[in-house]
Amino acid sequence: MPLQLDIVTPEKKAFSAPVDHVYLPGADGELGVLPMHAGLVTALKPGELRYLHNGQTTTLAIGSGFAEITQEKVVVLTDMALGEDEIDEKSTEEAIQRAQEKLKSVDHSMDAEEVAYLQSVISKSSAALRFKRRSH
Repeated sequence: MPLQLDIVTPEKKAFSAPVDHVYLPGADGELGVLPMHAGLVTALKPGELRYLHNGQTTTLAIGSGFAEITQEKVVVLTDMALGEDEIDEKSTEEAIQRAQEKLKSVDHSMDAEEVAYLQSVISKSSAALRFKRRSH
């Protein structure tokens, strides 16, 4: 019995098909999901999501978000889902550098929301860069 996997970002439905299993970067560590898994909702941290579909393992770099897991289905809501070919190493490095420079110059005029956004950019971009470099 396959497990339906839906990966959704604000821009698109990144993937939707039956899979054999899924590995997610949960907030408390990697989470493996097989059909008939106990139902739960979990936070996701930026990292790698892997799934087995038609005998082939696919890996995506994902951002933060949530996963809803039932016995028959996994729905991943994330702010980023990229395959290796969608990640430009140079522009990702530049985004990290720009965000780090802005954070270094934090003064009292920068609100907590802007700081959280910059930290999120660094976290997501770093996860994508690690994934891209490991895939080489």
